[in-house]
Amino acid sequence: MRIVIVEDNEPLAKAISYRLRDRGHAADVLHDGKEADAFLAQEGADLIVLDINLPGMTGLDVLRDLRARGDNAPVILLTARTEISDRVAGLDLGADDYLVKPFEMDELEARIRALSRRRDLEFGAVETIGGLSFDRTARQVTANGSPLDVPRKELAVFECLLERRGRIVSKPVLTDHVYGVGADVDDTAVEPLVSRLRRRLAEHGVAIKTARGLGYMLEVVPT
Repeated sequence: MRIVIVEDNEPLAKAISYRLRDRGHAADVLHDGKEADAFLAQEGADLIVLDINLPGMTGLDVLRDLRARGDNAPVILLTARTEISDRVAGLDLGADDYLVKPFEMDELEARIRALSRRRDLEFGAVETIGGLSFDRTARQVTANGSPLDVPRKELAVFECLLERRGRIVSKPVLTDHVYGVGADVDDTAVEPLVSRLRRRLAEHGVAIKTARGLGYMLEVVPT
């Protein structure tokens, strides 16, 4: 998933992002409420980890604006132990869960998995394309019922292209999805990932087409 972390404690935000990226997620990190509000309005997210106490704009205000736009992305609030009223207000505004600081990374991961399963139940956990099936909850690609070995970064490319199936996806969008927005990575870094993934998918009736100068598109090969 593409997870946005909004936390002004930079060491904590960095620790969360490292943990989530290690688990195969794309993690974007923001430290200011106003910046987060603008980013989410433009870019969106699959899930948001949102601190309540932020400079520029509170996490509750960011959440209020998010829901007012009709964005139903799952939100986990991060709160201090004494902020009971803020926790209640956050849940009333549409937050899906909260964690009290300090917390264990294992618990954050478990809550993210739970919200991911809930989202997959709403939108369908398994999607089929060509001769392949993709289980979003397990993050597993299968061909004829057998698991297909797809390395983590290639899997992130596949997820991004599948979500935008039938549309051209630019290299910058793919790069952001794989490495996170603001990562010090050139857009050309996705080229070898796309090339290797293309070879894996070809024998299963799925192609990655290149639109020169524009990006890539996932499509089923006609039989």
